[in-house]
Amino acid sequence: MRVCFRSSVQPALIDEYRRRHAAVWPEMLRALNDAGWNNYSLFLAEDGLLVGYVECDDFDAARARMALKDVNARWQAEMATLFEDSGQAPDEGFQVLEEVFNLDDQLAAATRSSSS
Repeated sequence: MRVCFRSSVQPALIDEYRRRHAAVWPEMLRALNDAGWNNYSLFLAEDGLLVGYVECDDFDAARARMALKDVNARWQAEMATLFEDSGQAPDEGFQVLEEVFNLDDQLAAATRSSSS
């Protein structure tokens, strides 16, 4: 499963967000890996738009596994003040985006249909 999501970092705190993500706690990195967050990336625009991408078995299940980790609660609390909506944990505010195109999927479908 491929998942893309968006969120918003406060523009005035972008440098701090970048600083914290340049050295994510090793315990947090291991927790994400153990919870099945594969090929996970974050992209940040100058206006605070944050876009994330992750591959996992099931996004809700991967999020639930992270919710059980003490390090995740600590990380989310540390990061909460940097986001536009600081009334909720950052990982609860992700707005999942619909995938409308994937090159590999369409190439595979085209190959199957041309060989039929």
